[in-house]
Amino acid sequence: MQVETILQSKGRSVVTVTAGSTIAEAVDLLNGKKIGAVVVVDGKRVVGILSERDVVRHLGRDWGALASRPVSDVMTKAVVTVSRFATVADVMERMTEKRIRHMPIVDNGELVGIVSIGDVVKRKIEETEQEATALKEYIAS
Repeated sequence: MQVETILQSKGRSVVTVTAGSTIAEAVDLLNGKKIGAVVVVDGKRVVGILSERDVVRHLGRDWGALASRPVSDVMTKAVVTVSRFATVADVMERMTEKRIRHMPIVDNGELVGIVSIGDVVKRKIEETEQEATALKEYIAS
């Protein structure tokens, strides 16, 4: 199964910010949308990702000034991305290996979606349940 399958069911909407947005603006989006990460873009090109984890790691340094700092100061710049044709198994492996929970989907250098570990696990459970049902039907016939 490919990532495209997940995108077809969950949609391609991605919450984004620019590198010049403030941490306060980004945190407002995270809280308002009830999400764990925003993708940092320059046009349609991914230039970073800002997760709750990134924000929390910087709270202890200068928490009073953090809100007014630009996202570019705190974001993860080495973003792990995949194409919409990547397999779900590949995404699971890369998320586990890199210890990340959100992966932007890029096609021809442009952002086309995002998947979270929750999306991947949900799809994997659905796939396993479908296989179990098919096996039960096969055995019963």
